[in-house]
Amino acid sequence: MAPAATSSTAGAASDPKSRLLRFTGHRNFRQRLILSLISQRPVRIDSIRPDSSSPGIRDFEANFLRLIEKITNGSHVEISYTGTSILLKPGVIAGGKVVHECSLTRGIGYWLEWIVVLAPFAKKEVALTLRGVTNMDGDLGVDTIRTVTLPHLSLFLPLDSVSTLASSLELRISKRGSAPGGGGEVHFRCPLIKHLSTINFTAPGRIKKIRGIATCTRVSPQIANRLIDSARSILGRYIPDLYLFADVYRGEDSGKSPGFAITLLSTSTTGAIYSAEAASATENPGLPEDLAERAARQLLEEISENGCVDKSHQPMVLLLMAMSPMDVARVTMGRMGANAVMMMRDLKSALGVEFKISTAEQQGLPSKEQESDDDEEDDDGDEEANAKREMLKKLAQPELYTVSCVGVNFGGFKKVG
Repeated sequence: MAPAATSSTAGAASDPKSRLLRFTGHRNFRQRLILSLISQRPVRIDSIRPDSSSPGIRDFEANFLRLIEKITNGSHVEISYTGTSILLKPGVIAGGKVVHECSLTRGIGYWLEWIVVLAPFAKKEVALTLRGVTNMDGDLGVDTIRTVTLPHLSLFLPLDSVSTLASSLELRISKRGSAPGGGGEVHFRCPLIKHLSTINFTAPGRIKKIRGIATCTRVSPQIANRLIDSARSILGRYIPDLYLFADVYRGEDSGKSPGFAITLLSTSTTGAIYSAEAASATENPGLPEDLAERAARQLLEEISENGCVDKSHQPMVLLLMAMSPMDVARVTMGRMGANAVMMMRDLKSALGVEFKISTAEQQGLPSKEQESDDDEEDDDGDEEANAKREMLKKLAQPELYTVSCVGVNFGGFKKVG
């Protein structure tokens, strides 16, 4: 649902009511809480599932609020009696050593995806341990966060400190756990920085390699090989530089429930990363071959969208662009998802950052005059042939947009020398 109107006039900033961010609905719940912490403005979210058979916030949303209270100092949360309305008064991002038990109804990525954005600006270096389900459909898996999300974050790290910070930014998977029992454990460590750097990432490049990891817990190790063979049968026809490997955990490190998952990612010549993943369901896990085929086709669909950022990481990159120094940050993206559009709206409400979206210039493509000539020639042919040409043209020339904004130069809460 669209956010309610917010008062964001600079002249009334001293009035607490004018600083209050107001939103409705349960969608984009986490990003709005994170925006409250970054902007240091209280947020109120109303009408959370009012028409549901069990209205109000779910257990995993309440669990996310508890994690925010652990990782910050001075945050105050008020939840209405029915649970359909919450108020967060943000505190300081304290960081430090935190251990948290995640709800088993969502994957660990539900908690980690947005904490990754907060961690570089804490007072103390973040050493976070999360326990729960490591891979679940609908949430980013821990392998995706380790191999895709963290590299996206490193794009915004200052160039003069990348060498020293790269070793400190890590996600270590010590145990894997599948739904519904969980039992997984990951350790996230993030260094402190003073400010982000401005990004200028406008060249998607061409795909040069595909990598993947197949995991399984408390099932036969042969399942991982079946996942790999099925994904390779599809992706091998696209690119020869393909390497998929199995990561099988045994004993206590394999969690409490049987399950399997596959994570795939492709890297372009300019460093753009596209990702896709799939995890087995709890009640009806299905065949490993079908799961791997679904993930492989999702990856190819992400690649066909082109752009420098895949859909699942568009909101995070937009937020980091808004937090960058007061300079023009540019990123080329394909079609933007609903979450990315909502993030831009929320950023305007919380930080006052507006984005400019323009059609990206693609090198090596025919000019508009040539395209019009081709279209006139196509009119002479039959409609079915023209439809095929149009479809092939869209696949070969996906719509690309250059998204730019001027950041607010967010500096966090610790002065780094």
